[in-house]
Amino acid sequence: MKIDMPQDVRYIIEQLNKAGHQAYAVGGCVRDSVLGRQPNDWDITTSADPHAVKEVFRRTIDTGIQHGTVTVMLKNNGYEVTTYRIDGEYSDHRRPDGVTFTSELSEDLMRRDFTINAMAYNEQDGLVDLYGGLEDLEKGIIRCVGNPDERFDEDALRIMRAVRFAAQLGFDIDSDTRNAAAKHAPELKNVSAERIETELTKMLVSDHPEKIMDMYELGITAVVLPQFDEMINTPQNNPYHKYDVGRHTVEVMKGVPATKVLRYAALLHDCGKPETRTTDENGIDHFKGHADVSEKIAVRVLKGLKMDNDTIRDVRTIVLWHDFGLKGNVSVKSVRKMLSQMGEEYFDDFVRIKTADIKGQSETFADESFQVLEQIIKYHDEIMEAGNALSIKSLAINGQDLKQQGVAPGPEMGQILRYLLDRVLDDPYLNTSESLLELVQGYLNN
Repeated sequence: MKIDMPQDVRYIIEQLNKAGHQAYAVGGCVRDSVLGRQPNDWDITTSADPHAVKEVFRRTIDTGIQHGTVTVMLKNNGYEVTTYRIDGEYSDHRRPDGVTFTSELSEDLMRRDFTINAMAYNEQDGLVDLYGGLEDLEKGIIRCVGNPDERFDEDALRIMRAVRFAAQLGFDIDSDTRNAAAKHAPELKNVSAERIETELTKMLVSDHPEKIMDMYELGITAVVLPQFDEMINTPQNNPYHKYDVGRHTVEVMKGVPATKVLRYAALLHDCGKPETRTTDENGIDHFKGHADVSEKIAVRVLKGLKMDNDTIRDVRTIVLWHDFGLKGNVSVKSVRKMLSQMGEEYFDDFVRIKTADIKGQSETFADESFQVLEQIIKYHDEIMEAGNALSIKSLAINGQDLKQQGVAPGPEMGQILRYLLDRVLDDPYLNTSESLLELVQGYLNN
């Protein structure tokens, strides 16, 4: 098997070989190359210790020299070169207490998480596959290297990585690996929120976000996202729905584009339903106000995952407004107010999640729901074409005009501007300087 390596990677391996050391491309870059995918980056493993690596190359950075990693700089590109190593004890189930360098490639590959990530390659030796990674790639299997209990005991995050790789590659998880993952899932409580978020996000934006059900079945979400377990356990005895809240959520995630914001919005759009569920005398479930509750829970979940503020803002906005138009009583005025409060920039994502939401419900009222959505889109297009004012900034007068009317900067000025916007949202034709100044005078005289 021949792998087409970048020129820089080939050069680094050749230079290490010339200096009397072994060197290979290793891990994910080899896996992706075998699968015909374009690797995101190329890692190199070598028998040379870090100081020997530094002697071979003119420009290096000590990125993790205590763990054997040196970054070799070629032009403006950096390549991580790591010495063969054996990991020490993992007393915190997160990282080795120390590492021991070794001259044996087999020992370095043995410490890796999954067989598909434990292959190495160079042009002289070809593919080095000591633990069945190629066979597992052909079978579509995620399987731990060696004893899965030991691999997960070393680093509990590998449990999430197993599901993440399954989601990214469309693979299944080997039964022994699954059993060990379920056994060790409670240890995820020892893993930092940042590492959890990284793996969860990669899984959600993959081609198979439905693999979150593997996380549920293995007990992963019980630790890192208990809200999902609550959704799975919340039925929807309602003519609009055919799934429980959790499985409906999975369908919505599958139905939106694979962006971080939309997949998290889909994941959390109904997370308030367990808390708001009521059942009437006819056995019909209702979830009044669930969008408001979902927005609050979504913020709490995302902050707990140490998510950035921009993502939190975008997700919470979509979650809060996803149910607009539920009862079908929409008008051009209500859509105008929705756009003003939500922000017109979110409208396209609103349509995307609304479409997926309807498709994930019962077919009984789907046509009716899509007609409402089409009407919302029609009103939106009319509003945009007419150039209706949707914010204080788009009013025909501003704070300077109010100062000329004797209004001092401060809370009262803000109240007047919001009052004017409310009037203009009701009647866009009022958005002229003459009409607005008349409204200001009326406001001041009352």
